[in-house]
Amino acid sequence: MCVLRRQDAIHLTARLRLRILRPASRLAPGESVQSATSAMNIPKTSAPAPAPAPITAVQLDAAALGRLRELDPDGSHGVLARVLTAYQNSLLRHLGQLQDQRTVADAQVVAAVAHTLKSSSASVGALAFAAACSEVEARLRAGQFASVRDDVEHLMAHGQAALAAVEAMLQV
Repeated sequence: MCVLRRQDAIHLTARLRLRILRPASRLAPGESVQSATSAMNIPKTSAPAPAPAPITAVQLDAAALGRLRELDPDGSHGVLARVLTAYQNSLLRHLGQLQDQRTVADAQVVAAVAHTLKSSSASVGALAFAAACSEVEARLRAGQFASVRDDVEHLMAHGQAALAAVEAMLQV
């Protein structure tokens, strides 16, 4: 069994960030990160969140999973499973925070959770959830607090769908 030391985990995390962020560092002069994220199919809107509807089965983006697999081409270190497990644990913790916000509806907390989950979700291929996080974060940072409870429900629905997709990947 291979056990990662703390230094190895830090190095691996840095390499993972570089793999994910490298395309953003190659922006053309005058190109914004927002236009680059559109290539990742993460739409940006400022419209209020729609009423939460049941989210159908979600699949993780194959390109994002491919980038993670490149970090451990032969799979001998179990990087993909480790990253997905870390994401799963983080997502469970943050979904718990969102659950608390169903009654409190603190826009600052919801925006912070959305911000945290936005990039980590995109990195594991949960692009619909990353898009939902981006929308909610942008709306709340712009001071549009009228639909905070709807935003929480929207994030919870997408987060639970992403969690199901991650759990399915970990069972394979």
